[in-house]
Amino acid sequence: MNSFEQHNPTKLIFGKGTLSNLSKEVAQYGKKILLVYGGGSIKRTGIYENVLNELKKINAEVHELAGVEPNPRLSTVEKGIAICKENDIDFLLAVGGGSVIDATKAIAVGAKFDGNVWDIITKKAVAEDALPLGTVLTLAATGSEMNSGSVITNWETHEKYGWGTPHVFPKFSILDPTHTFSVPKDQTIYGIVDIMSHTLELYFHHVENTPLKDRFCESLLQTMIETGPKLLEDLESFDHRETVMICGTVALNQTLLLGALGDWATHNIEHSVSAVYDIPHAGGLAIIFPNWMEHVIDENVPRFKQLATRVFGINPEGKTDKEVALAGIDALRTFWSSLGAPKTLADYNIDDEKLDVMVEKAMANGPFGRFKVLESDDVKQILTKSL
Repeated sequence: MNSFEQHNPTKLIFGKGTLSNLSKEVAQYGKKILLVYGGGSIKRTGIYENVLNELKKINAEVHELAGVEPNPRLSTVEKGIAICKENDIDFLLAVGGGSVIDATKAIAVGAKFDGNVWDIITKKAVAEDALPLGTVLTLAATGSEMNSGSVITNWETHEKYGWGTPHVFPKFSILDPTHTFSVPKDQTIYGIVDIMSHTLELYFHHVENTPLKDRFCESLLQTMIETGPKLLEDLESFDHRETVMICGTVALNQTLLLGALGDWATHNIEHSVSAVYDIPHAGGLAIIFPNWMEHVIDENVPRFKQLATRVFGINPEGKTDKEVALAGIDALRTFWSSLGAPKTLADYNIDDEKLDVMVEKAMANGPFGRFKVLESDDVKQILTKSL
């Protein structure tokens, strides 16, 4: 494996009833709080009221930013930044899923930056500080609750980029699986796909001697394959929600890095699609990932074979290595389809009308991908197969 440094300062507070820790954790950072959330589901479920009751214990002055989009937009981030600067906010509290947390991270940086926060997101400027933030997670998917990454969409220019800075590691994240009981079936499916996609991105690399990393990734994938269908049969199962929730966090909190950064090309391609069409991120991943895998399989057939045999139980007898590898890719596509995930971009009424636009946006920062460096022709082939 490659040499590496690892540091994750987020305090993870996991389990039933852990929201009772909120007042104690927030009190360390101040009393002027910006509460950030999405479309209002936290009010229907009672989480909103419970959060406010916790904040009342420390006599917090609570300001609110509601309506964060599933693909969080720069315009919403800018509203949050304005609230922070106008009210001298001490601390940001994200209550929701990854989109809410991602927006909150961008607000935290923008509140301490004199320029346009989009310059930080597009890497034209470097974040030097951020307001402290914490999270109360209500959707298991992105892992943003325990990492320093974020994805923001500029809808005016149809650009969507991932970015990050150590300054936006949450100070704490409260994960109570009961807070995800109300997540509907389609969003639960997307969460499962997202978690598995993060793991697969980290699995595809060419670094030698990574047996522990490989087994960690394979174990997480097997756990999701075993638990995902059970959860969809019983959306209020505490045990299954708990398992999926901790998998979502571990998939992207540096545990699976271990000296190999992974590929991340599929995420970049999907960002170009949802920047243009605003589709669910994990829905795009379910469509694109198997097609990326088939496109790059010859870069390292043994790794694909390993995935096929260890995770999907493909019997290699009587098959070439590549046939085994392809069977594994087909097994992944079949599994996601069995959950109810989309198979093609046509499922979102997307055709080839803006194919070249999507390719151009994917290539905005030049060739990308570590497992195989993709050029524009590669991206066009992958997207064409995904239509």
